[in-house]
Amino acid sequence: MAITIRNLRFDLAAVPRHWHGGRRGVTSFFDNLSVFFPAGERFFISSVNAHRSQITTPALQAEVRAFAAQEGFHTREHERYNDLLAAQGYPVVTMAARVQRLLGWARRVAPRRWQLGATCALEHFTALLAHMLLSDEAALEGAHPAMAALWRWHAAEENEHKAVAFDVFTQAGGSYPERAGTMALATVIFWAKVFEHQLRMMRADGTLGSPREWAHLGRWLFVSPGPLRRLIRPYLAYYRPGFHPWDFDNHALLERWEASYLHQEAA
Repeated sequence: MAITIRNLRFDLAAVPRHWHGGRRGVTSFFDNLSVFFPAGERFFISSVNAHRSQITTPALQAEVRAFAAQEGFHTREHERYNDLLAAQGYPVVTMAARVQRLLGWARRVAPRRWQLGATCALEHFTALLAHMLLSDEAALEGAHPAMAALWRWHAAEENEHKAVAFDVFTQAGGSYPERAGTMALATVIFWAKVFEHQLRMMRADGTLGSPREWAHLGRWLFVSPGPLRRLIRPYLAYYRPGFHPWDFDNHALLERWEASYLHQEAA
């Protein structure tokens, strides 16, 4: 599938604090993920670019350029998103600095191909979560239109380029043990940080001790739409020796989003 570069800007000026239909815990989950993206996207770009000399096909070289452009625009929009959160009183500057330090440590101590393996792993997570946002209208039901549009745009592009880092890893000689090992390590570190961020965001919002908000969040995550429950099987597929990201073929879903996006642009 073609990787299309879309330089979109979203008007976040009127976005309310609890933009996900007033659901505070669920809003915090999305906001929590946004904190990762600026530093994370830069790490992904650098880890892929570090292996460009080992790419053997012009087609993949072109995909890498498009991947970097898409991730660059994601970085810019999530920096603007995070600025909004900071203005609303959330500790995102401190949280983002912690993410930056963690990734800086990874750059210092991990071999470059392990860094690329971690990028493949995290790209798999983002693609799976993004697929859920596009495939289930309930995932963003009641959300502010600007935020729904931002997340769906990001979700579509994460799926468009979901195989780029993986294909570079393969052409750079990445092995199955490296791929499986970096996924196992990335899983532990990433989800530990997600949980930490959720606690920090909900504490800042005054909902950390709210059984009601935790119940709403738990239902959203594990029941309906249930992204984490639905994540398990495709996540485990990553450990299959012959796995490739496009084994999970969602071209039709991306074409549907593209048609909707072009219709809105025309309107």
